[in-house]
Amino acid sequence: MSMTPKQIVTELDRYIIGQNEAKRAVAIALRNRYRRSQLPEEVRREITPKNIIMKGPTGVGKTEIARRLAKLVNAPFIKVEATKFTEVGYVGRDVESMIRDLVETSVHLVKEEMMKEVETIARAEAEKRVLEVLLAEEKRKNADGARAVMRETLLQSLRAGKEDERMIEVEVPETSKPIEMPGGMGLEINLNEMLGGLMPKKHKKRNVTVKEAMQIFVLEESERRLDMDAVHSEALRRAEQEGIIFIDEIDKIASKGNTSGVDVSREGVQRDILPIVEGSTVQTKYGSIKTDFILFIASGAFMISKVEDLIPELQGRFPIRVELGSLTFDDFVKILTLPENAITKQYAELLKVDHVNLTFTQDAIEEMARITVAENETMEDIGARRLHTVIESLLDDISFNASGEYDMIDVTVDKNYVVKHLSKEVKGLNLKRYII
Repeated sequence: MSMTPKQIVTELDRYIIGQNEAKRAVAIALRNRYRRSQLPEEVRREITPKNIIMKGPTGVGKTEIARRLAKLVNAPFIKVEATKFTEVGYVGRDVESMIRDLVETSVHLVKEEMMKEVETIARAEAEKRVLEVLLAEEKRKNADGARAVMRETLLQSLRAGKEDERMIEVEVPETSKPIEMPGGMGLEINLNEMLGGLMPKKHKKRNVTVKEAMQIFVLEESERRLDMDAVHSEALRRAEQEGIIFIDEIDKIASKGNTSGVDVSREGVQRDILPIVEGSTVQTKYGSIKTDFILFIASGAFMISKVEDLIPELQGRFPIRVELGSLTFDDFVKILTLPENAITKQYAELLKVDHVNLTFTQDAIEEMARITVAENETMEDIGARRLHTVIESLLDDISFNASGEYDMIDVTVDKNYVVKHLSKEVKGLNLKRYII
């Protein structure tokens, strides 16, 4: 059964602070997909996703909400920048490429899932192949007749990981490069695939460790057992019914009523995106896909332009609008401590590699949050991304001097440490307050 909207929001809360309105909107959109899937086919055909526009400054969690949402349900997800379709010399440059990219993502997703299903059998076969290589090497070293005795010994040693770093020579298949079709259509062909695998695969010899050989053989044996037609069919279905496309910087293609110059190009891009969002059929190298049921989430800061500057037809295809606010001091304190992937936790784990046990006191967290808020106010507001700049400057000395040469040492970052090591930033902020 699909997750309820409350459960989805709870999961998003583990990684994203605040922005409850946006979380509720995407949670409802996701739940409605499950509701739609339970309806009879004739009713299901009539119900399309309600696309969402997120409005808010950079670094406040717009992309992360969409990305985490897709991860929750293991749905195909891609992010595209709307501005990439306004490159010099192009108007609406191949907007269908976003659908092809989504299908490619879906193929990789489905292929990984199906490979896991055959992994046990594939690993057993890979083990046999590696064992044969090891036995052949041992046979060359030892007298004839030792093979039967050594097989069991080598097998136990292989399974125990004792042979992992041993170098062996194995044959691996050469991968043929796909040829891109002319005309900028974003389609690629593989000659061997096109001929149904009739051309024999070329192999080459490589010297690798036993561990690497196992990985190569497991992959090869898994792919051998895959039904690629089934993979492609399921990938197309999943992209069509469960795909999520995040269109960032949509405000950059919003025109302001002018009928000349760059605004014509922007409106052209909007009009090219429109049929994709409305629902159309796109050809990919795996087959055709309808875009009617893909969920589109658009976002933009809309500092200069407004949502209303988008062409009316495109606005109508994004009926749900949510506004994300700038991050506050309290938000930054929570971002630094609460999420499972909090930046302070990430740096603590990184420095453990070099035997540094890093901890932050509460007053240090609050001082970092205060400096981050002040920098966002006096400079460009880049939201939570400012934290990366702050913490990199703060931990510069520790990161540079940590080398792993000594036993584990404890390092505590408190408020005094923050003030001392971010003194340049603090002085700069104090000076800017007096500049009019």
